[in-house]
Amino acid sequence: MSLPIRIKDYAGIIKLYEPYSPPLLQDITDTKEQLVDAILFELNEVTNSAYDVKRRLQRGKLNTLPPNVFSYTATHKLNCLLQLELKEINTSDEQLLSALKSKTISNTKLVVWQGDITTLKVDAIVNAANNQLLGCWQPLHACIDNAIHSAAGVQLRNDCNSIMQKQGFVEPTGTAKITRAYNLPSNYVIHTVGPIVQHEVTELSRTHLMSSYTSCLDIAHEMENIQSIAFCGISTGVFGYPAKQAAKVALDTVKHWLENNTTHLNLVIFNVFSANDYLIYNELIQNL
Repeated sequence: MSLPIRIKDYAGIIKLYEPYSPPLLQDITDTKEQLVDAILFELNEVTNSAYDVKRRLQRGKLNTLPPNVFSYTATHKLNCLLQLELKEINTSDEQLLSALKSKTISNTKLVVWQGDITTLKVDAIVNAANNQLLGCWQPLHACIDNAIHSAAGVQLRNDCNSIMQKQGFVEPTGTAKITRAYNLPSNYVIHTVGPIVQHEVTELSRTHLMSSYTSCLDIAHEMENIQSIAFCGISTGVFGYPAKQAAKVALDTVKHWLENNTTHLNLVIFNVFSANDYLIYNELIQNL
């Protein structure tokens, strides 16, 4: 059985080590509505609906857009739109996150943060991906995979497609790949495929979830400019892993990895979305 390809095998294809240069805000002359209209025209959609309706329509259409079919002009207009939207949101940076109540393991701070992972201005965020690694294909689906791809832009799917074409087979459970983050406030996205739990958690499910966290940390360790990483709740939600059991695996695995590796990571964030998950993580992290 073939092994998944490593960073060195695909970094050149996706220009991983070249910093992404977004459109400069001072150079963007179109309004958000003008940009949305132009993007919809590229998608063969013309509507006189209100802006919010048009923006949702555009996002839904892009959720199902195959890789490498958007023109350079349309991609640029989408990047301009996403940069304008990024300017409007409240991002949370590493300095703010470091000030939160934390647990220190081997000189690395561990913090729990509740909010939208696409607003985190850290070195890398983790995406809970499917084994195609191409994002969620359900229009407007409320999953983290969809949220990350929608906020990053179409280049994220293009890069993931290039990686998967190079690899030649779907991403195995428990492994991970890395891309640039494009229009997200973070610098990189680490995509990992966690286990799907249909009935009850098996030992294999637990092993695969541990492997997902370890694979992400290994990638962060390989990338010297990643000093902060934000994990989502891998395999929870639609993948069915019970939240409290998944949180315990996450915290125990990260603690074990940090204790056994000399790393340049100074901050590990456990990002949660619900108030219940926030309580679960805060209770568990104090007992590490």
